[in-house]
Amino acid sequence: MTRPTLGYLGPAGTFTEQAVFTQPDLAAMHHVQFGTIVEVLRAAESGEIDYGFAAIENMIEGSVNATIDTLAFDAELLIQREVIINVNLNLLVHPGVGLDDIEHVRSYPVAYAQCRRYLADRLPNAAIEATNSTADAARELADSGRRDTAAIAPSRAAEVYGLEMLAPDIEDHPENQTRFVLVGRDGITTPSGHDKTSILIYQREDAPGSLIGILQEFAARRINLTKLESRPTRKGLGDYCFLVDCEGHIADEVVGDALRNVHMKQGRVKFLGSYPSAYGSEEVQQVNRDGVGEADTWLADLRDRITGP
Repeated sequence: MTRPTLGYLGPAGTFTEQAVFTQPDLAAMHHVQFGTIVEVLRAAESGEIDYGFAAIENMIEGSVNATIDTLAFDAELLIQREVIINVNLNLLVHPGVGLDDIEHVRSYPVAYAQCRRYLADRLPNAAIEATNSTADAARELADSGRRDTAAIAPSRAAEVYGLEMLAPDIEDHPENQTRFVLVGRDGITTPSGHDKTSILIYQREDAPGSLIGILQEFAARRINLTKLESRPTRKGLGDYCFLVDCEGHIADEVVGDALRNVHMKQGRVKFLGSYPSAYGSEEVQQVNRDGVGEADTWLADLRDRITGP
């Protein structure tokens, strides 16, 4: 049987690849690496690959605009899953290299900017040099054989390129996390009992109270929003739409009712997917699933008692 094809941002050793390998079913797929996130998503929409996998949000840097804008405006894809990993940055070198040997540190600018304290304390005289990605820094170091240079990169890059981790977890913010999404052309995952729904809302008109009107549809049904972000529509200055993540699944009556009312009263809604939420501990997720199951059973029992006139 042919394995499904999964595309993601390359080269080998990126945080994206590290996130892929936390999911056994995704790790078992046939992998294709692309040069940009936009290329990944367009290949998924065209059918060149079965699924795309891309970062969508970072705790420190915020939203990944290339992913959000492509899903919102340029591609018809549905989010199937979200994956969250810790962003741990490591100082990688050739085996046997020590801190005293290092004269150059290379990495992606966002990455070394998140390691300022370590670099100032331990390598104050090293020259900091930019690369196209953290994985590129590791790959170029491995290819060069230089023993006066270190790379800041994820642990996956050390495995891929045969480098040694001289100092692990050198980031300034160890709590940093990145959220990734798996997307496909079709298919909404079945409710898990601990789900999230993502939509894009275009206002029907720019008028006072229009955003309040949208939010009230969720508040009135006690639906918690986990993300609310405005994005320019590309139609004119000051013309914005709203990206909304909410708790629940489109199969849930209360979520479906809220989306129907927003679509009917407030503006056009682009559905981006309902999928299992990765937030919360496994214990919390199980409590939510159990609660939904018990509530469904209770409601079904009441409806079974409905009799005709």
